[in-house]
Amino acid sequence: MKKITTILFAIICTTLIQAQSSKETTYSTEKDVEIFNKYVTHMQEKSNLSFDAIIIETAKFFLGTPYVGHTLEIVPEGLVVNLRELDCTTFVESVFALSRTIRDSYKGKAATFEQFTKNLKDIRYRGLQVGDYADRLHYTTDWIYENQKKGLVKNITKDAGGKELKVDLYSMSTNHEKYKQLKGDEALTAKIRGIEQAANSRKNWHIPNTEIEKNSANYKNGDMVGFVTTFKGMDLSHVAIIYWEGERLTFIHASSTEKKVVIEKHTLQEYAQKSKTNNGIMVARPL
Repeated sequence: MKKITTILFAIICTTLIQAQSSKETTYSTEKDVEIFNKYVTHMQEKSNLSFDAIIIETAKFFLGTPYVGHTLEIVPEGLVVNLRELDCTTFVESVFALSRTIRDSYKGKAATFEQFTKNLKDIRYRGLQVGDYADRLHYTTDWIYENQKKGLVKNITKDAGGKELKVDLYSMSTNHEKYKQLKGDEALTAKIRGIEQAANSRKNWHIPNTEIEKNSANYKNGDMVGFVTTFKGMDLSHVAIIYWEGERLTFIHASSTEKKVVIEKHTLQEYAQKSKTNNGIMVARPL
Protein backbone atom coordinates (compact mmCIF):
# COMPACT_ATOMS: atom_id res chain seq x y z
CA MET A 1 0.00 0.00 0.00
CA LYS A 2 2.83 2.41 0.83
CA LYS A 3 4.42 1.79 -2.58
CA ILE A 4 1.12 2.26 -4.42
CA THR A 5 0.42 5.51 -2.56
CA THR A 6 3.88 6.82 -3.43
CA ILE A 7 3.43 5.98 -7.12
CA LEU A 8 0.02 7.64 -7.25
CA PHE A 9 1.39 10.76 -5.59
CA ALA A 10 4.23 10.93 -8.13
CA ILE A 11 1.77 10.64 -11.02
CA ILE A 12 -0.42 13.43 -9.65
CA CYS A 13 2.53 15.73 -8.83
CA THR A 14 4.76 15.26 -11.88
CA THR A 15 7.28 17.86 -10.69
CA LEU A 16 7.92 15.95 -7.46
CA ILE A 17 11.43 14.71 -6.79
CA GLN A 18 11.17 11.81 -4.35
CA ALA A 19 14.20 10.24 -2.68
CA GLN A 20 13.22 7.06 -0.87
CA SER A 21 15.17 4.51 1.11
CA SER A 22 13.78 1.54 3.03
CA LYS A 23 13.05 3.82 5.98
CA GLU A 24 12.67 7.38 4.72
CA THR A 25 10.97 9.38 2.00
CA THR A 26 11.83 12.95 1.03
CA TYR A 27 9.39 15.09 -0.93
CA SER A 28 10.70 18.10 -2.85
CA THR A 29 10.49 19.70 -6.29
CA GLU A 30 12.96 21.10 -8.77
CA LYS A 31 11.72 24.55 -7.78
CA ASP A 32 12.80 23.93 -4.17
CA VAL A 33 16.30 23.06 -5.34
CA GLU A 34 16.30 26.20 -7.50
CA ILE A 35 15.28 28.38 -4.53
CA PHE A 36 17.95 26.73 -2.39
CA ASN A 37 20.63 27.46 -4.99
CA LYS A 38 19.50 31.09 -5.24
CA TYR A 39 19.66 31.33 -1.47
CA VAL A 40 23.20 29.94 -1.34
CA THR A 41 24.29 32.45 -4.00
CA HIS A 42 22.55 35.24 -2.07
CA MET A 43 24.41 34.26 1.11
CA GLN A 44 27.77 33.63 -0.53
CA GLU A 45 29.42 36.70 0.98
CA LYS A 46 27.56 36.44 4.29
CA SER A 47 28.55 33.04 5.66
CA ASN A 48 31.03 34.62 8.07
CA LEU A 49 28.36 36.75 9.75
CA SER A 50 27.29 35.96 13.30
CA PHE A 51 24.69 33.19 13.50
CA ASP A 52 21.91 35.58 14.56
CA ALA A 53 22.73 37.84 11.58
CA ILE A 54 22.66 34.84 9.22
CA ILE A 55 19.22 33.88 10.56
CA ILE A 56 17.84 37.39 9.96
CA GLU A 57 19.32 37.54 6.45
CA THR A 58 17.78 34.13 5.73
CA ALA A 59 14.37 35.16 7.10
CA LYS A 60 14.42 38.32 4.94
CA PHE A 61 15.28 36.23 1.87
CA PHE A 62 11.79 34.73 2.13
CA LEU A 63 9.86 38.00 2.49
CA GLY A 64 6.83 37.85 0.21
CA THR A 65 6.80 34.03 0.00
CA PRO A 66 3.16 32.85 0.01
CA TYR A 67 1.61 31.57 3.22
CA VAL A 68 0.19 28.07 2.68
CA GLY A 69 -0.84 25.77 5.50
CA HIS A 70 -0.80 21.97 5.83
CA THR A 71 2.05 21.46 3.34
CA LEU A 72 3.52 18.69 5.49
CA GLU A 73 0.43 16.50 5.42
CA ILE A 74 1.55 14.01 2.76
CA VAL A 75 1.01 10.28 3.21
CA PRO A 76 3.16 8.24 3.64
CA GLU A 77 5.08 10.30 6.18
CA GLY A 78 8.27 11.77 4.81
CA LEU A 79 10.48 14.83 4.98
CA VAL A 80 8.66 17.57 3.08
CA VAL A 81 10.98 20.24 1.68
CA ASN A 82 8.84 23.15 0.47
CA LEU A 83 10.56 26.53 0.09
CA ARG A 84 7.84 27.76 -2.30
CA GLU A 85 5.05 27.94 0.30
CA LEU A 86 5.45 28.39 4.03
CA ASP A 87 3.36 28.43 7.20
CA CYS A 88 4.62 29.77 10.50
CA THR A 89 6.26 26.51 11.58
CA THR A 90 7.80 25.50 8.25
CA PHE A 91 9.11 29.05 7.88
CA VAL A 92 10.98 28.91 11.20
CA GLU A 93 12.23 25.36 10.60
CA SER A 94 13.41 26.13 7.07
CA VAL A 95 15.14 29.35 8.13
CA PHE A 96 16.96 27.59 10.98
CA ALA A 97 18.00 24.64 8.79
CA LEU A 98 19.22 26.91 5.98
CA SER A 99 21.08 29.14 8.43
CA ARG A 100 22.88 26.15 9.94
CA THR A 101 23.81 25.01 6.43
CA ILE A 102 25.36 28.39 5.59
CA ARG A 103 27.10 28.76 8.96
CA ASP A 104 28.63 25.29 8.65
CA SER A 105 29.86 26.08 5.13
CA TYR A 106 32.08 28.74 6.67
CA LYS A 107 33.62 25.92 8.72
CA GLY A 108 34.36 23.91 5.58
CA LYS A 109 31.19 21.83 5.23
CA ALA A 110 29.65 22.10 1.75
CA ALA A 111 26.37 24.03 1.52
CA THR A 112 24.49 21.36 -0.42
CA PHE A 113 20.79 20.67 -0.75
CA GLU A 114 21.42 17.31 0.89
CA GLN A 115 23.03 18.94 3.92
CA PHE A 116 20.09 21.34 4.19
CA THR A 117 17.57 18.48 4.14
CA LYS A 118 19.56 16.69 6.86
CA ASN A 119 19.48 19.82 9.01
CA LEU A 120 15.75 20.20 8.39
CA LYS A 121 15.10 16.59 9.36
CA ASP A 122 17.11 16.98 12.57
CA ILE A 123 14.99 20.00 13.55
CA ARG A 124 11.57 18.65 12.57
CA TYR A 125 11.70 15.07 13.85
CA ARG A 126 12.18 13.50 17.24
CA GLY A 127 15.02 11.14 16.37
CA LEU A 128 17.72 10.84 13.75
CA GLN A 129 15.37 9.23 11.25
CA VAL A 130 12.01 10.13 9.75
CA GLY A 131 9.71 7.51 11.22
CA ASP A 132 5.95 7.70 11.40
CA TYR A 133 3.58 10.63 11.89
CA ALA A 134 4.11 10.61 15.67
CA ASP A 135 7.87 11.11 15.23
CA ARG A 136 7.25 14.58 13.80
CA LEU A 137 7.35 17.30 16.49
CA HIS A 138 3.79 18.63 16.42
CA TYR A 139 3.52 20.56 19.70
CA THR A 140 5.85 23.54 20.07
CA THR A 141 6.76 22.88 23.72
CA ASP A 142 7.77 19.36 22.69
CA TRP A 143 9.64 20.81 19.68
CA ILE A 144 11.64 23.11 21.98
CA TYR A 145 12.30 20.31 24.49
CA GLU A 146 13.53 17.80 21.91
CA ASN A 147 15.65 20.30 20.00
CA GLN A 148 17.20 21.50 23.24
CA LYS A 149 18.15 17.88 24.01
CA LYS A 150 19.87 17.74 20.61
CA GLY A 151 21.76 20.96 21.32
CA LEU A 152 20.04 22.82 18.49
CA VAL A 153 18.23 25.43 20.62
CA LYS A 154 18.16 26.69 24.19
CA ASN A 155 14.91 27.55 25.93
CA ILE A 156 15.69 30.94 27.47
CA THR A 157 12.14 31.71 28.62
CA LYS A 158 12.74 31.10 32.33
CA ASP A 159 15.97 33.12 32.40
CA ALA A 160 14.29 35.93 30.45
CA GLY A 161 11.80 36.60 33.23
CA GLY A 162 9.44 33.70 32.57
CA LYS A 163 6.82 32.50 34.98
CA GLU A 164 5.82 28.86 35.38
CA LEU A 165 3.15 27.66 32.95
CA LYS A 166 1.02 24.55 33.23
CA VAL A 167 0.69 22.84 29.86
CA ASP A 168 -2.14 20.35 29.27
CA LEU A 169 -1.88 18.83 25.80
CA TYR A 170 -4.60 16.58 24.45
CA SER A 171 -5.94 18.20 21.28
CA MET A 172 -4.49 15.74 18.77
CA SER A 173 -5.34 12.51 20.56
CA THR A 174 -8.83 13.68 21.53
CA ASN A 175 -9.59 14.88 18.00
CA HIS A 176 -7.79 12.02 16.25
CA GLU A 177 -10.63 11.50 13.75
CA LYS A 178 -9.88 14.95 12.29
CA TYR A 179 -6.33 13.90 11.33
CA LYS A 180 -6.09 11.67 8.27
CA GLN A 181 -2.93 10.04 9.66
CA LEU A 182 -4.61 9.19 12.97
CA LYS A 183 -8.12 8.37 11.79
CA GLY A 184 -8.82 4.72 12.46
CA ASP A 185 -5.29 4.08 13.72
CA GLU A 186 -5.56 3.35 17.44
CA ALA A 187 -1.89 2.45 17.86
CA LEU A 188 -0.66 5.71 16.32
CA THR A 189 -3.19 7.71 18.32
CA ALA A 190 -2.00 5.99 21.49
CA LYS A 191 1.58 6.95 20.60
CA ILE A 192 0.51 10.58 20.21
CA ARG A 193 -1.31 10.39 23.56
CA GLY A 194 1.86 9.13 25.23
CA ILE A 195 3.82 12.04 23.74
CA GLU A 196 1.22 14.48 25.06
CA GLN A 197 1.35 12.98 28.54
CA ALA A 198 5.16 13.09 28.60
CA ALA A 199 5.11 16.74 27.54
CA ASN A 200 2.51 17.55 30.21
CA SER A 201 4.83 16.20 32.92
CA ARG A 202 7.57 18.74 32.12
CA LYS A 203 7.96 22.19 33.58
CA ASN A 204 7.29 25.08 31.24
CA TRP A 205 7.56 28.86 31.51
CA HIS A 206 6.11 31.81 29.67
CA ILE A 207 6.58 35.57 29.67
CA PRO A 208 3.16 37.23 30.18
CA ASN A 209 1.96 39.66 27.51
CA THR A 210 2.34 42.66 29.81
CA GLU A 211 5.98 41.84 30.60
CA ILE A 212 7.36 41.29 27.10
CA GLU A 213 8.86 44.76 26.65
CA LYS A 214 10.12 44.83 30.23
CA ASN A 215 12.24 41.76 29.53
CA SER A 216 13.23 42.75 25.99
CA ALA A 217 16.95 43.03 26.78
CA ASN A 218 16.98 39.23 26.96
CA TYR A 219 15.84 38.67 23.35
CA LYS A 220 18.22 38.55 20.40
CA ASN A 221 17.79 38.76 16.66
CA GLY A 222 17.07 35.28 15.34
CA ASP A 223 15.46 33.89 18.50
CA MET A 224 12.31 31.88 17.94
CA VAL A 225 9.28 33.33 19.68
CA GLY A 226 6.18 31.24 20.29
CA PHE A 227 2.80 32.63 21.30
CA VAL A 228 1.12 30.76 24.14
CA THR A 229 -2.54 30.06 23.44
CA THR A 230 -5.51 29.79 25.77
CA PHE A 231 -7.14 27.16 23.53
CA LYS A 232 -7.73 24.01 25.56
CA GLY A 233 -5.49 21.06 24.76
CA MET A 234 -2.91 23.20 22.95
CA ASP A 235 0.28 25.00 23.95
CA LEU A 236 1.32 27.55 21.31
CA SER A 237 -0.64 28.89 18.36
CA HIS A 238 2.03 30.69 16.33
CA VAL A 239 5.82 30.91 15.98
CA ALA A 240 8.08 33.55 14.47
CA ILE A 241 11.63 34.89 14.44
CA ILE A 242 12.47 37.86 16.65
CA TYR A 243 13.76 40.91 14.80
CA TRP A 244 15.10 44.14 16.24
CA GLU A 245 14.18 46.75 13.62
CA GLY A 246 16.40 49.47 15.00
CA GLU A 247 15.06 50.03 18.53
CA ARG A 248 11.69 48.43 17.68
CA LEU A 249 11.19 44.87 18.93
CA THR A 250 9.12 42.98 16.37
CA PHE A 251 9.40 39.72 14.41
CA ILE A 252 9.42 38.12 10.97
CA HIS A 253 6.83 35.45 10.28
CA ALA A 254 4.66 33.64 7.77
CA SER A 255 1.42 35.52 8.38
CA SER A 256 -1.90 33.78 7.80
CA THR A 257 -3.54 37.21 7.82
CA GLU A 258 -1.31 38.78 5.17
CA LYS A 259 -0.91 35.46 3.34
CA LYS A 260 2.86 35.82 3.01
CA VAL A 261 6.12 36.15 4.94
CA VAL A 262 6.37 39.66 6.38
CA ILE A 263 8.11 41.83 8.92
CA GLU A 264 5.33 42.32 11.46
CA LYS A 265 4.00 45.90 11.56
CA HIS A 266 3.16 45.65 15.27
CA THR A 267 5.71 45.38 18.03
CA LEU A 268 6.04 42.00 19.71
CA GLN A 269 4.10 43.13 22.76
CA GLU A 270 1.40 44.86 20.71
CA TYR A 271 0.85 41.72 18.65
CA ALA A 272 0.67 39.50 21.72
CA GLN A 273 -1.74 41.81 23.55
CA LYS A 274 -4.13 42.34 20.66
CA SER A 275 -4.93 38.64 20.50
CA LYS A 276 -7.77 37.48 22.76
CA THR A 277 -6.42 33.93 22.76
CA ASN A 278 -2.79 34.70 23.62
CA ASN A 279 -1.46 35.06 27.15
CA GLY A 280 2.30 35.25 26.68
CA ILE A 281 5.35 34.06 24.81
CA MET A 282 8.13 31.47 24.94
CA VAL A 283 11.58 32.16 23.52
CA ALA A 284 14.09 29.62 22.20
CA ARG A 285 17.57 30.55 21.01
CA PRO A 286 19.12 28.63 18.08
CA LEU A 287 22.61 27.32 18.81
